[in-house]
Amino acid sequence: MKIKLICVGKLKEKYLYDGIKEYLKRISAYSDIEVIEVADERIPDNPSLAEETIVKSKEGRRILDKVKQDDYMILLDVQGKELDSIQFAERIEDCMINGKSTIDFVIGGSLGHGEDVLTRANARISFSQMTFPHQLMRLILVEQIYRAFKIIRHETYHK
Repeated sequence: MKIKLICVGKLKEKYLYDGIKEYLKRISAYSDIEVIEVADERIPDNPSLAEETIVKSKEGRRILDKVKQDDYMILLDVQGKELDSIQFAERIEDCMINGKSTIDFVIGGSLGHGEDVLTRANARISFSQMTFPHQLMRLILVEQIYRAFKIIRHETYHK
């Protein structure tokens, strides 16, 4: 199985980079994993709805260029379904059992996902009703992916 994290924007904070790097190393014992950053689009001050749509569309095209036809694409989306860690692990395990060779987790830009990305998605999940910075969400996501593999393998992991 291969996992791709497709993220809009570049990671800037060193402490987040270090934490993500550690979890990527841990996950690599279970799966190939790759982080793909796509450029974020400049957002005008007080953008109109039309300007927001254009930004999301441009970022969406960059995202979709990284997604292959057979990939199982999971969006991190505030409108998505909330899962606990066991349900999240079951979702990953279901992909493995059903022959999905690649799972793409997508973290969009600050305005969210464009219509093309929403349409392409196989699933939409939310980690919380709270709002998190996109860069911090990367760290939370890789920790949960690592936790999911520990759950799938019935290995102990601190709570």
